[in-house]
Amino acid sequence: MKKTKTTINYEVRAHIAKALAHPSRLQILDLLQHTELNVNQLTEVIGCDQSTVSKHLSILKNVGLIKHRRTGTTHYYTIACGCLDGLFVCLENLIPKQSTQK
Repeated sequence: MKKTKTTINYEVRAHIAKALAHPSRLQILDLLQHTELNVNQLTEVIGCDQSTVSKHLSILKNVGLIKHRRTGTTHYYTIACGCLDGLFVCLENLIPKQSTQK
């Protein structure tokens, strides 16, 4: 017999989806799929101030999407799960449909 999902499962999914629901966080995840970066490097690419990028990183880390390692005073961030590429491909496939509905 197949076990059904509990309400907590859906609440956790919603929490992760909420963490994904910002363009800058999606850009951060996309960048981190290709290389390990620190806050200063991400700040340059994203175009936000360092405190904003740090907040985005904290949100992504709290839901388990990214991890970090520390070297001296610098934290280097990487992707913590390998399934994001498939998610991004799926989302990209939806873009043409969304652009024609607006």
